[in-house]
Amino acid sequence: MSSTKDLEPRDDVTPGDEPPGGAEQTFISHLIELRSRLLKAIACVALVLMVMLPFANHIYAWLSAPLLAKLPGGSTMIATEVASTFYAPFVLTAFAALFVSIPFVFYQMWAFVAPGLYLNERRLALPLLVSSVGLFYAGIAFCYYVVFPVAFGFFTSTAPEGVQVMTDISKYLDFVIKMFLAFGFAFEVPVATFLLVRTGMISAADLAAKRRYAIVIAFTAGAILTPPDVLSQCMLAIPIWMLYEVGLAFAKAFGAPPEEAEDEETDEAKPDGALASTSKEP
Repeated sequence: MSSTKDLEPRDDVTPGDEPPGGAEQTFISHLIELRSRLLKAIACVALVLMVMLPFANHIYAWLSAPLLAKLPGGSTMIATEVASTFYAPFVLTAFAALFVSIPFVFYQMWAFVAPGLYLNERRLALPLLVSSVGLFYAGIAFCYYVVFPVAFGFFTSTAPEGVQVMTDISKYLDFVIKMFLAFGFAFEVPVATFLLVRTGMISAADLAAKRRYAIVIAFTAGAILTPPDVLSQCMLAIPIWMLYEVGLAFAKAFGAPPEEAEDEETDEAKPDGALASTSKEP
């Protein structure tokens, strides 16, 4: 991919000297590289899927362990459709391959856009990219190891008398993927908060003043994205709120827009007399 230096105008070249179709050639070269990056990302997911596919049933057994541990004695999961015994483990393995490949996929995205960024933008974008991946995985881990045992224990304990809990494997897979995505994206709140302040869309002080609205949004998201029970809603809403506070703290410490940061550094570098003179009208 062409660097930003290649795209800057040169003093020794007049518009008449530029080769015809130069801009079109540059655009086509970008499209070719984008295609190459996408193919590499898809190939990585496909390769990981091929490696994981022989273990599809074991992966599904691991995924269903939190539910099976809470089912009453003698209860099992069931398959109500003919192809469910193959389809559910295969779909789960495909999602698992995508989740495992996320670092490489994001790296391909980074490699495509990085040459077009300024140095200060690269220094900001790379940590945000790494933290986004880490927070997404942290959300999935929190959902599996903390939320599932509590939620499934609650669901199975509230079954009416005479009702035997036997969950369909496809329905369970849909539920689990939805919960993974909900918690994975919910844990991106610190990154979103930091970016809002860093880009100058809103100040850290305004975000702190609107904390009560953030809490309402967190509990609304918990009500929409989780099953209709108060326990699951709180287990998503409270982490969102806490992560909002974490993002707000980082935004206050490091999220000042570049222009404001440069102004503050300039003001600090000036002597007191200079500051006083600049504040007076001529």
